[in-house]
Amino acid sequence: MPNRPIVKLRPDQIDQVRRLVIHDEGNILAFNKPSGLAVQTRGNRGTSLDHLLWAFARSNGKRPRLVHRIDSGTSGLVLAARTKPVAAFLSQQFETRRVRKTYYALIGGDLPRQSAGICDIALLKSGRLSRPSSLEKGADPALTKWRILQRGEGLALAEARPVTGRMHQIRVHFSAMGCPIMGDPVYGNGTESAPRLMLHAASLSLTAPQGHTLSLSAPVAEDMVNWQAERLGKQTLQIRRETDERNVQS
Repeated sequence: MPNRPIVKLRPDQIDQVRRLVIHDEGNILAFNKPSGLAVQTRGNRGTSLDHLLWAFARSNGKRPRLVHRIDSGTSGLVLAARTKPVAAFLSQQFETRRVRKTYYALIGGDLPRQSAGICDIALLKSGRLSRPSSLEKGADPALTKWRILQRGEGLALAEARPVTGRMHQIRVHFSAMGCPIMGDPVYGNGTESAPRLMLHAASLSLTAPQGHTLSLSAPVAEDMVNWQAERLGKQTLQIRRETDERNVQS
């Protein structure tokens, strides 16, 4: 079988994607994706993380495969696998809900009085969007565990742990609770004043092909840290340090 043609990236693109790598071991790559960089694009048009994976292609044209996706506006952890078997192994864990995922979100609006809870509002996919609905109308079950880490005036830092993986699940659930994520242009309900979607994929824990538990974490993006610190105070930086200390544990 002839080798696949390798897409040639510009030197600045190669440098860009290599600087995003936070873990490269055992055929697993982890990236700390910035907000605004799409994970994939239709027809591979325009720059995306998937396109930039050509920087890691082998001479035979084989390159890493994405294992899962996050929204373009969301920053944080994205995994890829260097081989097809490893990609299938990891993807199955996402599909069967065996991956422990943690996100940080800055939420506004009508903040919840309780410090923690569970949102189990079913979600109905409608085109490229999701909306709250009922199981009787064909919606899919969705469950997000959440807790408030820090409060401010009309703003809070929340931790979200999605048990299911519906499209835009965390964004729709916080919006349905009356406290949408700041900077969300779709589900923001008037809280779009932030410079971008204030949602960060902070950590993942799953089983590596060798059988051990692999825990990865991505430092919170600088723009999100700074924007939060201006409004909630210096305690924000402690959360950043704790995230850094957990980075790439296995």
